[in-house]
Amino acid sequence: MFGVSKSNVDRWVERAEGKRLDRVDWSDRASGQPVAHNRTASRVEERVIRLRKELKEISALGEYGAEAIQREMTGKGYPVVLPIRTINNILQRRGQFDGSRRIRRPAPPKGWYLPNLAEGKAELDSFDVVEGLVIKGGHHVEVLNGISLHGGLVCSWPRSRITARIVANAILRHWRQFGLPDYVQFDNGTIFQGPRKPDALGRVARMALSVGVMVVYAPPRETGFQAAIESYNGRWQRKVWNRFHFSSRVHLQSQSDKYVRAARRRAFTCRAESVERRPLPDDREVDYQNPGGVVIFIRRTTDNGNVCLLGRTFKVSKTWPHRLVRAEVNLSESRIDFYVLRRRDPSCQPLLKSVNYHFPDRPFLE
Repeated sequence: MFGVSKSNVDRWVERAEGKRLDRVDWSDRASGQPVAHNRTASRVEERVIRLRKELKEISALGEYGAEAIQREMTGKGYPVVLPIRTINNILQRRGQFDGSRRIRRPAPPKGWYLPNLAEGKAELDSFDVVEGLVIKGGHHVEVLNGISLHGGLVCSWPRSRITARIVANAILRHWRQFGLPDYVQFDNGTIFQGPRKPDALGRVARMALSVGVMVVYAPPRETGFQAAIESYNGRWQRKVWNRFHFSSRVHLQSQSDKYVRAARRRAFTCRAESVERRPLPDDREVDYQNPGGVVIFIRRTTDNGNVCLLGRTFKVSKTWPHRLVRAEVNLSESRIDFYVLRRRDPSCQPLLKSVNYHFPDRPFLE
C-alpha cells in the first residue's frame, strides 16, 4: 500500500526497539561495517610510527622506511609483522612521508601572457594555415583559419595556395566586416613573419601594424599559446573536410562558409559579451613602407639567458635561463622591453630589461 518492503519495516522496528519514537535516528546509514574488518588496529599503527621515529633518530644505517621498519619488527620479535605495503599505507595515512605530492595548480587564464587580454579588456585574433589537403583529382588545398580568443569569431578561406598577400587581404576584409582586435597572433612561419633574415617584417605584420593592431608571435615548440586556433583547425577538419566528399574547391568553399556561419551564430553570445572591436573604415589605406607600433615575441631564453628574435640575439639575463619572456618591440620608440612570464604566477610580469633597437628604414617591395 505504501510502497515499502517488509525488510525495510523489519529494519525500522529493530532500530526503534525499546526507544521512544521521537528519539530514534531514522536517517539512512551507509551499508557495510563502520570500520573495515581488515583495518590495522590503532595500537599497531602507533607502534609503527614510534619505530619510524626511533629509527630516524638512532639507526646506524639512517634508514627508516617501510623495509627498515619491517626488519626492526622482525628483529624485536613482534607477534605480528606487517607487510611493507601495509606499513606504507599507515605512514601515508599518518602524513609521515618526507616527500610531498605534486601540486596540481589551476591553468592560467586565456591570454595570460598579455595582462589586459587575460583580464578580458582586450581581444586577440589568431590565424593559422592548414596544409596537405588534396581533393580527388589531385587538386591541392590549403586553408587559412582564424578565431578570436574571447569572442569565438571564426573565419576560414580554402585556397589552392596560401601566400602572404592572400593572408593580408583576407584578414583585412575580415576586420573591415567585424572590426579590429587589439592583438593578432601568428606562429613563426615566413608567411606571417616575413623572410628569415635580420630586421625583417613581412607583408602580414606590416598590414596589421598599419591599421593599429599589435602583432604577437607565439614561441616555437611551446604548447598552449596556439591552443585556440589549433582547436579550431581540428574542428574545421572534422566538421567540414572529413564529413563530405568534395568535387571541387568551389564546393569546399561553399560547405566551409555554411559551417563558419553556423559557428558564428552559436558564438554570438560570447561575442556580445567580449570587448567591443574597433571599426576599420573601408577607405583606410595600408602603409607597408613605414611600420610603427608594437610587435610582441613570446620567447624562451637560452642557457645563457639570451633571446633570439628578428634574426638577432639579445642578452637579457643570466639569472633567467630557459624561462619564458615577453619581448615588446616598440618600433615607434626604437626600444625592446623584456618582461618576465610565469605560468605559475601569471599576474606578476615585471620588466626584466630594456634595450635600444632601431628598425632599419629600408623600402618594402610590394
